[in-house]
Amino acid sequence: MPYEELEDVKKKCEACEKCGLCKTRTNTVFSGGVPNDKLMLIGEAPGFYEDKQGEPFVGKAGQLLDKILGCVGLSRKKDIYICNTIKCRPPENRDPLPEEKAACREYLDKQIEILKPRIILLCGRVAVNSMMETTQGITKLRGKWFEGPNFSKMMPIFHPSYLLRNDSREKGSPKWLMWQDIKEIKRVYDQLCK
Repeated sequence: MPYEELEDVKKKCEACEKCGLCKTRTNTVFSGGVPNDKLMLIGEAPGFYEDKQGEPFVGKAGQLLDKILGCVGLSRKKDIYICNTIKCRPPENRDPLPEEKAACREYLDKQIEILKPRIILLCGRVAVNSMMETTQGITKLRGKWFEGPNFSKMMPIFHPSYLLRNDSREKGSPKWLMWQDIKEIKRVYDQLCK
């Protein structure tokens, strides 16, 4: 795999000053997990802990993401590459502005182009809106497969921070729906990637 190319893109990203977020960031948050051509998760934007550590999904939402992956035998240490729509934290964790997403898009596009993942998970509303031309909300889109870049299969999923705010596990609840989605993701992963 051409992982050296990813390092080149990461270095360019770390020096980026294409939008105002470069002035308020502590670290760029380029990626986490392991580079591979099987499974990629695209999140929304770095939060407080991600900005401090320079790695995506390291706070409570990241801990829940690890549990969700682990319940079907997947691990960020060996199975999944994790990145975000934008690489710098927006102040107060606000949604990224259109010009910030546009400035950062080349880095995300290069990550996808270099790895050519077979499965892309779009984690949260911002990731869905960045990767798909749709006005539908994530509740209607989650759990469905869509055609992604480089002939990948793409599925929108709930963001773990949303699941942390919705604790019910009753049938039809967000956590219950996420369990259905992760089982389907694992089924397709086993089919395409083993």
